[in-house]
Amino acid sequence: MAVTYHAEGIKMPDIKKRITTEWVKEVANSYGKRLGEIAYIFCSDQKILEVNREYLQHDYYTDIITFDYTEGDRISGDLFISLDTVKTNAEQFAQSYEEELYRTIIHGILHLCGINDKGPGEREIMEAEENKALALLNEKK
Repeated sequence: MAVTYHAEGIKMPDIKKRITTEWVKEVANSYGKRLGEIAYIFCSDQKILEVNREYLQHDYYTDIITFDYTEGDRISGDLFISLDTVKTNAEQFAQSYEEELYRTIIHGILHLCGINDKGPGEREIMEAEENKALALLNEKK
């Protein structure tokens, strides 16, 4: 099991890596999942647009792209997070940058655990699960 954090072309966000890793593990465990290799790649809007175009044939910005390498109950993946979009979303949703960053960090893990957000009613379920996970993190801080 390893959770790694990388910054590509930008400054690494100020996150508590040990606490974040424990939190990610705890959330995964709550879904009956174990952590495999999880790589967070923090990047700019420009980089996430390149990834979106190259791998998903999508021509738009997004806050997170999750590449899922899960096998069985061991979740693994590469999670690209645009800090530019996280900042924009925080302003748009009147949230602190830190809150929005952690929401995005756990959003990718929830996808790896099988939670979707594209179909009818799924966005509300995802948001409820994000809120539950964020409450757990706030207990740890």
